[in-house]
Amino acid sequence: MSRRKGRDVHGVILLDKPAGYSSNQAVQKVRWLFGARKAGHTGSLDPFATGMLPICLGEASKTAGFMLDAAKVYEATAFLGKASTTGDIEGEICRELPVPPLDRIRIDTVLSTFLGDIEQVPPMYSALKHQGQRLYQLARAGQHVERKARPVHLFSLELLELDLPLMRFRVRCSKGTYIRTLAEDIAEKLGTCAHLHALRRLEVGPFQAQGMISLDELTSLAEREEIDSCLLPVDSALADWPVMILDPAQTDRFSHGNPVEADTTKPGLVRVYGPESQLLGLGEVTADSHLKPKRIMNLPQ
Repeated sequence: MSRRKGRDVHGVILLDKPAGYSSNQAVQKVRWLFGARKAGHTGSLDPFATGMLPICLGEASKTAGFMLDAAKVYEATAFLGKASTTGDIEGEICRELPVPPLDRIRIDTVLSTFLGDIEQVPPMYSALKHQGQRLYQLARAGQHVERKARPVHLFSLELLELDLPLMRFRVRCSKGTYIRTLAEDIAEKLGTCAHLHALRRLEVGPFQAQGMISLDELTSLAEREEIDSCLLPVDSALADWPVMILDPAQTDRFSHGNPVEADTTKPGLVRVYGPESQLLGLGEVTADSHLKPKRIMNLPQ
């Protein structure tokens, strides 16, 4: 799907990733449809999973690192009574346990114990590295590595549907949360085992499910040469950040990577604009009231 060097196109696409695509395959497909020079995603989804995959084109890629830190919302379906080697449908069933009698009251009680700050042991089939190698590479080679538990935060966790052996739930969680591990841990507290039967991501940070667009829709827009109409602004992921507007002299200094005075803004990260509402980049106001550039945007005037 290679094209020439590609064109300069800047913005964010909220792709509704279909099952069967890796996140990288989805990014390359979107990049090709736009004929874009540069594209990247902001937090991968497993190939079997579907849903929101924010894809940053051009200068929007400079906001991707901040989107990685955003809270996310998932709907997941766990298959109770059977565990798999990968924790999801892509692995082989490796263990079976009976499923005890369950009702909503029992499940709600268990789910409530996972709210707030918890610790998770990352799965072997993950992209984390051990001595320079991805854990999933070691797992495929038959190796097992001890992993340290990592802190994550669950803002909400609710049962949506119970149709044994399937249990569907929705979770809003911090970055770094493994939903496969969560399903396994819930099942353990229920007295059985589980693997993920389905997973769909609905929200990432400020982005809501209704903003997603499918690959088929993007393809249709590309055929009509209307694909740019679905691009969100470069700074759309940072809509809740404070705004700082610079005068022409400050704009020149900031755009060349130099700090400027910022005596009217509280310390922290800000979106920075020039006098004509041109996005200049992302900055950080220091405790001594200086605005330091963190990402400078090279957008067309």
